[in-house]
Amino acid sequence: MYKKAQAAMEFLMTYGWAILVVLAAIGALAYFGVLSPDRFLPEKCTLPSGIACLDFRYSGTAIEMSIQNGAGFDMTNVSVEVNGTGCQATDSTTQTTLTNGQKATYSVTCSPSSGKFKGDVTFDYTNQATGMPHTKVGEIILKIP
Repeated sequence: MYKKAQAAMEFLMTYGWAILVVLAAIGALAYFGVLSPDRFLPEKCTLPSGIACLDFRYSGTAIEMSIQNGAGFDMTNVSVEVNGTGCQATDSTTQTTLTNGQKATYSVTCSPSSGKFKGDVTFDYTNQATGMPHTKVGEIILKIP
């Protein structure tokens, strides 16, 4: 009768150690960044509905974004800000008005480190029809050479 209990206990201990070793290996891979999802993220620029990020790039000294107003109303006092590691800057362009359907390119001067850059894009504007200010937040992910 005691032989069955011993066999069951040895079975559970063997599989318990095997599971522990596998969990330790996965933990080590995650700690050293092998399983980091940032390495596999595609480049993208997303803004809330009504504001389209048509194209974007890093030019060596600045992040440039082509943005189109599709909100259905004219925008005034437009400014774009990018916040991320190595980049806390506001656009350096003079385009402060975007009529409905108009496109404009905004350039944010910053120097992020090489690799993948992930930052928040803050888009501030005032609705010309109502005079109410708004702040919309999006995201940009791009590869820095």
